[in-house]
Amino acid sequence: MTTSQELVAACDRLLTPERFKDYTLNGLQVEGRERVARVMTGVTACQALLDEAVAWGADLLLVHHGYFWKNEPVAVTGMKRRRLATLLRHDIGLLAYHLPLDAHAELGNNATLGERLGLAPTGCADGELGEGLVWLGTPEAPLSAGDLAQRLAARLEREPLLVEAPAAGEIRRVAWCTGGAQDMIAQAAAAGADAFISGEISERTTHLARELGIHYLAAGHHATERYGVQALGERLARETGVEHRFVDIDNPA
Repeated sequence: MTTSQELVAACDRLLTPERFKDYTLNGLQVEGRERVARVMTGVTACQALLDEAVAWGADLLLVHHGYFWKNEPVAVTGMKRRRLATLLRHDIGLLAYHLPLDAHAELGNNATLGERLGLAPTGCADGELGEGLVWLGTPEAPLSAGDLAQRLAARLEREPLLVEAPAAGEIRRVAWCTGGAQDMIAQAAAAGADAFISGEISERTTHLARELGIHYLAAGHHATERYGVQALGERLARETGVEHRFVDIDNPA
């Protein structure tokens, strides 16, 4: 058993949230009980995940998508009230890391996705929001766009949406950024990637891929961001002795 303050400090040391200009608050968002024996992790602090935390007896919930996003209504009503009431009623803390968890070189969403896909990292194309948001890597051998799509389907257990760019040819260099990073496709193309993987797609992404000459694969916002928070939870369990459990709340987006 450890304390919530010690867990927050450990996460802050690992993820260095002060480096990022983010859309939300990174770190402790809702204070819970001081002593922590059980940490539950998940992608998003939705009501279904909160209910799982209550049922398991979690002391702290650690997520990638927490609360208090910029430009959202500030009134604590409706869904927001129910979510906060669940945490406060059961004295469960909420700890959330957004861009810092995307970018971490070992535990981040990009790092763990690349490892899962068998892509050897070769660098990153830094975005305006901070270092490490667009990763670059190479497969063990050149791939077709269809081969890469099949690998994603097998290892993420969901079919990606593939936009092939006829001029791109075979894939020797891949760029990727998890979640809602479709507009970073231009950075990926400028970095010399033959394919770009992100979570979401917009209408404009298809035209950008074709005209920039880069294959594009949308593998799911949720599906591409399941692994970083698990890796962080497992690290905390090893280093502090807390019991860790990851719960995957299905999301087709």
